[in-house]
Amino acid sequence: MIEKLNFCSNRENPTLTFSTEDFARALADHDYTFQTGSTVKGTVIGHGSEGAMVEIGGKSDAFLPLKEAALERVENLEETLPLGEEFEFLIIRDQDKEGRVVLSLRRLMVQRVWERLTEKEANKDILDVKVTGTNKGGVIVDVEGLRGFVPRSHLAQPDDLDALVGTTLSVGFLEVNQEGNKLVLSQRQAARSQAMSTLEVGQLVQGKIASLKPYGAFVSFDGVTGLLHINQISQNYVDSLPNLLKAGQDIKAIIVSLDEQRGRISLSTKVLEKYPGEVLKEFDTVMSDVDNRLQNVGKMLANSEL
Repeated sequence: MIEKLNFCSNRENPTLTFSTEDFARALADHDYTFQTGSTVKGTVIGHGSEGAMVEIGGKSDAFLPLKEAALERVENLEETLPLGEEFEFLIIRDQDKEGRVVLSLRRLMVQRVWERLTEKEANKDILDVKVTGTNKGGVIVDVEGLRGFVPRSHLAQPDDLDALVGTTLSVGFLEVNQEGNKLVLSQRQAARSQAMSTLEVGQLVQGKIASLKPYGAFVSFDGVTGLLHINQISQNYVDSLPNLLKAGQDIKAIIVSLDEQRGRISLSTKVLEKYPGEVLKEFDTVMSDVDNRLQNVGKMLANSEL
């Protein structure tokens, strides 16, 4: 900041001892391009026990504290920031009366990581992260130097958290919030997304009934879950779902709809029927004869109002 202007005055005859030329020179000496929060390129010109000196083209050389030199703890500053190398820095403290500013490489790197992760979240990307620790609610992971969290409910194997330390997980994003410093991830979401990318309408899947609801049955297969709606079980009306299907029961079905954005998979067994109500009367026969019926599935899908 500019030092206070020095005025000498008395009540009868005030006199300005700081001339217009002096004021202009003071303004010229203060480089307004070096403001807190802005970025600047600089060349490393020296190392010390507390940090590095960086030439940024200002009135004085800038100072980079040791703790601001990298995302991780710096063991050898000379190797991390070699003399003569140019880097981009973030200004974290405005210039003092000598024109010196304080820089950070770490905070700029953190800012860039958040920007990349925000973009990856928007693109629904999957990334690999290393588990570095655990707590009661899940596991702590390293995400490009940032601390991320995977809740226990979003782990593929949530029973033994300690066994996951040191392993690498493929995860998707649940929350990316730079202001709140929250980075929440999901292994289950990544597995579902990867599995969804391999599925297509008309594909035969084999799984187990995970649960029954009044409106249909949820079927688990290949790490994902699809809905076999009650209207998709048979061409005839199903009056009692529990009389036909039970949790844990093996079942084959055809994918009739995919919604990757919502992660929803719709299944059907009625497209396998040779006549209306066959699934209700001869369920086991239909299941054992699925392979012979696949050639008609495409035609059934095209002609059916699903």
